[in-house]
Amino acid sequence: MLSARSVAVGHGRTPLLEGVDLDIGPGEIVGLVGPSGSGKTSLARVLSGLNRPLEGEVRIDGRVAMLFQSPRRSVDPRLTLRRSIEICAADPEIDWERLCARADLPPGLLDRYPRQVSDGQLQRAAIARALVGKPGYLLCDEMTAALDPATTAAVVTTVRRAADDGAGVLFISHDLPLVGACSDRVLEIRGTRVAPSTTLSTRKVARS
Repeated sequence: MLSARSVAVGHGRTPLLEGVDLDIGPGEIVGLVGPSGSGKTSLARVLSGLNRPLEGEVRIDGRVAMLFQSPRRSVDPRLTLRRSIEICAADPEIDWERLCARADLPPGLLDRYPRQVSDGQLQRAAIARALVGKPGYLLCDEMTAALDPATTAAVVTTVRRAADDGAGVLFISHDLPLVGACSDRVLEIRGTRVAPSTTLSTRKVARS
């Protein structure tokens, strides 16, 4: 379980969110929606361990991987996609065929550099890099915002497969229909609080 209790997050000593109580279980996809600047990314960074909360406590019973809106800001441009993935591997031996299939990443791209691939291809590589670390939880922060509809669908399918394999997922997006379609439940930011959404319903989607 990934749990937050009475967590406050923000910049400096000014909280954007206060009193956040949140649980994400294995295999569960939890959506998070809210206005721009409301604290979604700040909360994700605290849940991932990248930042410390202003108050409260975060407990995680496994590894966490975070996927960002811009994959180009999260990779070293001097490394090939293969090398970027290798350095995050939980095991020294990587089943490249299986990994590429899970991330919908063409194997022929592995020895290219970030500048030689599209944003969608690079986001798939970022997903492969996350999966190779065998995370218990995936925190997806607007990861489909810069992608076309076809690539978005492929990336979301990959995330669902990770959940089917037991990973808990936090799915942050401004695309409300997408959040509703792929989430088991949705949380909504109202002011400085996080609560179950009263405006966005979810529907179970058959996961392949």
